[in-house]
Amino acid sequence: MFFGRYEHSLDAKGRVVLPARFRLSFDSQAYLTQYLDGCLALWTPEEFGKRLAEYSQAQARSSADRNLARVWAAGSQEVEIDRQGRLALPQHLKEFAQLDRNVLVVGAMERIELWDPTQWEARVRPAELNLTDPVDVASAPLDDSGS
Repeated sequence: MFFGRYEHSLDAKGRVVLPARFRLSFDSQAYLTQYLDGCLALWTPEEFGKRLAEYSQAQARSSADRNLARVWAAGSQEVEIDRQGRLALPQHLKEFAQLDRNVLVVGAMERIELWDPTQWEARVRPAELNLTDPVDVASAPLDDSGS
């Protein structure tokens, strides 16, 4: 399980350093994908395999599911994490996530997400208001519908 938030910068070669606590879950191989809300997701080989199986099965449901599976597969890349914990980000994935210089490396349970800080502030930060809302958060149902 991945959790926590870390601020890093891309180096001159377009690499980001993973926090040491995250590196423990990887040998040297990982999978980087386009992900929801405009971020990148970094998966262990085991978790990537689970997602691959889910998308593979979903293709039989509809043409929309086939297209989603195609987009996901086309936007996925096997990547290497070097001995210093650096991960080179392919140009097309940096462009997808609008990563330029600064990167938020976020533990998101079964995956690691890489965010442009501006996108994080616009898309995710508003959810923090739920933590300060006087409504009993523990009894409120989770709503992931995006509304």
